[in-house]
Amino acid sequence: MRKPLVAGNWKMNGTRESAAELLRALVQGLEDGATAEVLVCPPFVHLADAQRLLRESDIRLGAQSLCAEDAGAFTGEISGAMLRDYDCSYVIVGHSERRSLYHEDDALVARKFMAAIRNELVPVLCVGETLEERESGTTVEVIRRQLTAVLNAAGIDAFANAVIAYEPVWAIGTGRTASPDQAQEVHREIRDILAAENVTIADSIRLLYGGSVKASNAAELFAMPDIDGGLIGGASLEAEQFLSIVRAAE
Repeated sequence: MRKPLVAGNWKMNGTRESAAELLRALVQGLEDGATAEVLVCPPFVHLADAQRLLRESDIRLGAQSLCAEDAGAFTGEISGAMLRDYDCSYVIVGHSERRSLYHEDDALVARKFMAAIRNELVPVLCVGETLEERESGTTVEVIRRQLTAVLNAAGIDAFANAVIAYEPVWAIGTGRTASPDQAQEVHREIRDILAAENVTIADSIRLLYGGSVKASNAAELFAMPDIDGGLIGGASLEAEQFLSIVRAAE
């Protein structure tokens, strides 16, 4: 049985003070434990404080991106080894904002995925379509292209230690949300694409939904058979909202 995972992607939000306040509230709210695995991905500059504040808790720490290279003259980048130094166990790769705003293409996302695996980090690989792509009926084609780029570069075995997040780009920060049935349909397609390579890995990999999940819709989404949790954006910045989503995953 796949253990639910609820991951908070803070994006570029939070001061040192507000980040610490949020982390303390999450630790307190989860002091009795949780059935779901809980992950927070703060900005790089807050990782040291997060490492310290989460040390005695079961909350896992992750990063929002990493460099495809392990070291060198790459000003402004962060390596997988650096993330490991701060007890990160997960890293998000291929988020739609990285793809669209910073022009990370499928090939670069695949290289980042492999950098995560190489540095013993669990990649949370994001895939998803734009509104234009959904309306043109190419959702599955887009998802297949994004997954195939990583499969061709890393191989199916690498997915045994990975997570995939489906994030319909048209539902991120827009207030729009895919219906549970729409989300389930794409999650099933993702699992089928992987099953063509390895059924065991396809059945065991956790698939997260990442399209404006809130406390009000989380339970209905997580009830779908192929949705194993969520990659939470805005709602992860509010302790009570995020804790409610964690409870919904249980």
